[in-house]
Amino acid sequence: MVSLDALRSGDRKTLAKILTLVESTRPEDRQVTESFLENITGYTGQSLRIGITGIPGVGKSTMIEALGHQVIKAGSKLAVLAVDPSSALSGGAILGDKTRMQTLSIEPSVYIRPSPAGKSLGGVARRTQESILVLEAAGYDVIFVETVGVGQAEAMVSRMTDISILMLLPGGGDDLQGIKRGVMELADIVVINKADRDLQARAKLSEADIRHALEFIQPRHQGWKPRVMKTSALEGEGISQLWNTILEFRKQTEKTNAFVANRQRQLLDWIHLEAREMILDQFEKDPTISQLHVDLAKKVTGSSMSYITAARELANHILGDKGL
Repeated sequence: MVSLDALRSGDRKTLAKILTLVESTRPEDRQVTESFLENITGYTGQSLRIGITGIPGVGKSTMIEALGHQVIKAGSKLAVLAVDPSSALSGGAILGDKTRMQTLSIEPSVYIRPSPAGKSLGGVARRTQESILVLEAAGYDVIFVETVGVGQAEAMVSRMTDISILMLLPGGGDDLQGIKRGVMELADIVVINKADRDLQARAKLSEADIRHALEFIQPRHQGWKPRVMKTSALEGEGISQLWNTILEFRKQTEKTNAFVANRQRQLLDWIHLEAREMILDQFEKDPTISQLHVDLAKKVTGSSMSYITAARELANHILGDKGL
């Protein structure tokens, strides 16, 4: 059994055990997890959830380490969920972000949890949102969610955090990538990292391009216009300014009620996504549905049925009397 009292008292072994249960796909572990999540409802929702995304090599881990020291300097407890690519063999995380945050990981008020992305879209583990709730119940004030920066990462992380930080490289083509409307619409702060040494001039040009692009994009939150900043996480330049901007974001969005409205939208998303995952799990485990799936596939490959008709028959079987 997992102990809520032990979690609330700051016992790290209990926290690690609960997060392992959360990530487990075993049916018996899921039952324990769901019961535990029900019990911690009153202790969640008070943290500041910060999503950090960007392509591999942009310096996300270095940024988190530098920014993390600002967080604990301000007296907050920090948790980091570093969602890594998964090994095709073991399913485990393969990058090991914890090993790249050596000075931060030894701080007593910091907890870093590498987590495999698994099959989840967007580089965000399916249970990341549940891990956030557990960390909040454990008393962590600030939670970073670092994604692998591929596919739908930006969209997924924005659906479970309060503020989304998009990291780009100066003059590496990322500024042009960032101008794509779908990416920029999700960013509350755009950070041009590694803006140091011989890259300072390129970083300045990238900053100007992105500022111009943001003028044509509707802000996500009432009362907040997305900011563009230059930093050097390695040299510690612009980090305190970035943390102050994050705090300013919270203050401004709370004043306009946008902060609470965003949380409410996320709750609706979480319910929808979890219900969909439960349905898909049942779909994959039901032997009758699996056999029907195989039979219909044979008809489609034999050109006696279209894939759309086959999909409708399968859906109608699942829905029963409430068929499409």
